[in-house]
Amino acid sequence: MFGVLSARRPPLGAFVLGLAFGFGWTPCIGPVLGAILTVSALSSTAAAGIVLLAVYSLGLGVPFLLSAVFADHLMQRLKSMRRLGRTLQVGAGGVMVAMGIAMITATITAFSLWLLENVPTLARIG
Repeated sequence: MFGVLSARRPPLGAFVLGLAFGFGWTPCIGPVLGAILTVSALSSTAAAGIVLLAVYSLGLGVPFLLSAVFADHLMQRLKSMRRLGRTLQVGAGGVMVAMGIAMITATITAFSLWLLENVPTLARIG
Protein backbone atom coordinates (compact mmCIF):
# COMPACT_ATOMS: atom_id res chain seq x y z
CA MET A 1 0.00 0.00 0.00
CA PHE A 2 2.59 2.57 1.02
CA GLY A 3 5.56 1.06 -0.80
CA VAL A 4 7.87 1.63 2.17
CA LEU A 5 9.86 -1.55 1.77
CA SER A 6 10.73 -2.44 -1.77
CA ALA A 7 13.64 -3.99 -3.63
CA ARG A 8 14.54 -0.61 -5.14
CA ARG A 9 14.72 1.17 -1.80
CA PRO A 10 16.46 -0.86 0.86
CA PRO A 11 15.73 -0.11 4.55
CA LEU A 12 19.31 1.09 4.99
CA GLY A 13 18.49 4.20 2.94
CA ALA A 14 15.58 5.00 5.26
CA PHE A 15 17.88 4.54 8.25
CA VAL A 16 20.45 6.95 6.82
CA LEU A 17 17.72 9.48 6.02
CA GLY A 18 16.45 9.15 9.60
CA LEU A 19 19.96 9.81 10.90
CA ALA A 20 20.17 12.94 8.76
CA PHE A 21 16.83 14.21 10.07
CA GLY A 22 17.86 13.48 13.64
CA PHE A 23 21.15 15.30 13.21
CA GLY A 24 19.46 18.30 11.58
CA TRP A 25 16.64 18.55 14.10
CA THR A 26 18.67 18.15 17.29
CA PRO A 27 19.15 21.93 17.75
CA CYS A 28 15.40 22.45 17.37
CA ILE A 29 14.03 19.51 19.32
CA GLY A 30 16.64 19.41 22.09
CA PRO A 31 15.74 22.63 23.92
CA VAL A 32 12.00 21.92 23.75
CA LEU A 33 12.40 18.37 24.99
CA GLY A 34 14.78 19.60 27.70
CA ALA A 35 12.21 22.14 28.88
CA ILE A 36 9.46 19.50 28.93
CA LEU A 37 11.67 17.11 30.88
CA THR A 38 12.51 19.88 33.36
CA VAL A 39 8.87 20.78 33.86
CA SER A 40 8.03 17.08 34.19
CA ALA A 41 10.72 16.58 36.83
CA LEU A 42 9.46 19.57 38.81
CA SER A 43 5.76 18.62 38.58
CA SER A 44 4.07 17.29 41.69
CA THR A 45 2.88 14.04 40.09
CA ALA A 46 4.30 11.63 37.58
CA ALA A 47 1.01 11.77 35.67
CA ALA A 48 1.59 15.44 34.78
CA GLY A 49 4.98 14.57 33.30
CA ILE A 50 3.51 11.64 31.41
CA VAL A 51 0.83 13.87 29.90
CA LEU A 52 3.40 16.47 28.83
CA LEU A 53 5.65 13.88 27.19
CA ALA A 54 2.69 12.12 25.56
CA VAL A 55 1.44 15.35 24.00
CA TYR A 56 4.97 16.20 22.85
CA SER A 57 5.33 12.74 21.30
CA LEU A 58 1.98 13.06 19.54
CA GLY A 59 2.91 16.48 18.20
CA LEU A 60 6.16 15.07 16.87
CA GLY A 61 4.84 11.77 15.53
CA VAL A 62 1.38 12.49 14.12
CA PRO A 63 2.62 14.73 11.28
CA PHE A 64 4.95 11.93 10.14
CA LEU A 65 2.14 9.38 10.25
CA LEU A 66 -0.14 11.69 8.28
CA SER A 67 2.65 12.29 5.78
CA ALA A 68 2.98 8.55 5.27
CA VAL A 69 -0.76 8.08 4.83
CA PHE A 70 -1.11 10.89 2.30
CA ALA A 71 2.23 10.44 0.50
CA ASP A 72 0.70 8.97 -2.65
CA HIS A 73 -1.89 11.73 -2.88
CA LEU A 74 0.78 14.36 -2.30
CA MET A 75 3.01 12.92 -5.03
CA GLN A 76 0.14 13.13 -7.53
CA ARG A 77 -0.48 16.75 -6.53
CA LEU A 78 3.20 17.61 -6.85
CA LYS A 79 3.30 16.15 -10.36
CA SER A 80 0.52 18.52 -11.37
CA MET A 81 2.42 21.46 -9.84
CA ARG A 82 5.69 20.62 -11.61
CA ARG A 83 5.22 23.40 -14.15
CA LEU A 84 5.25 25.93 -11.29
CA GLY A 85 8.49 24.50 -9.85
CA ARG A 86 10.90 27.13 -11.14
CA THR A 87 8.61 30.00 -10.13
CA LEU A 88 8.19 28.55 -6.63
CA GLN A 89 11.95 28.06 -6.27
CA VAL A 90 12.69 31.65 -7.27
CA GLY A 91 9.93 32.94 -4.99
CA ALA A 92 11.14 30.88 -2.02
CA GLY A 93 14.71 32.03 -2.67
CA GLY A 94 13.56 35.64 -2.69
CA VAL A 95 11.78 35.17 0.62
CA MET A 96 14.92 33.59 2.12
CA VAL A 97 17.10 36.47 0.91
CA ALA A 98 14.61 39.02 2.25
CA MET A 99 14.49 37.26 5.64
CA GLY A 100 18.29 37.14 5.76
CA ILE A 101 18.55 40.86 5.04
CA ALA A 102 15.84 41.55 7.63
CA MET A 103 17.76 39.53 10.23
CA ILE A 104 21.08 41.25 9.47
CA THR A 105 19.58 44.73 9.60
CA ALA A 106 17.41 43.94 12.67
CA THR A 107 14.33 44.90 10.67
CA ILE A 108 12.79 41.57 11.59
CA THR A 109 12.79 42.57 15.27
CA ALA A 110 11.03 45.83 14.49
CA PHE A 111 8.52 43.94 12.32
CA SER A 112 7.90 41.43 15.14
CA LEU A 113 7.23 44.25 17.58
CA TRP A 114 4.93 45.94 15.07
CA LEU A 115 3.00 42.69 14.64
CA LEU A 116 2.64 42.24 18.41
CA GLU A 117 1.37 45.79 18.82
CA ASN A 118 -1.09 45.66 15.91
CA VAL A 119 -2.23 42.04 16.22
CA PRO A 120 -2.53 41.46 19.99
CA THR A 121 -3.77 37.89 19.49
CA LEU A 122 -0.23 36.90 18.49
CA ALA A 123 1.01 37.73 22.00
CA ARG A 124 -1.14 34.90 23.41
CA ILE A 125 0.35 32.26 21.11
CA GLY A 126 3.14 30.27 22.68
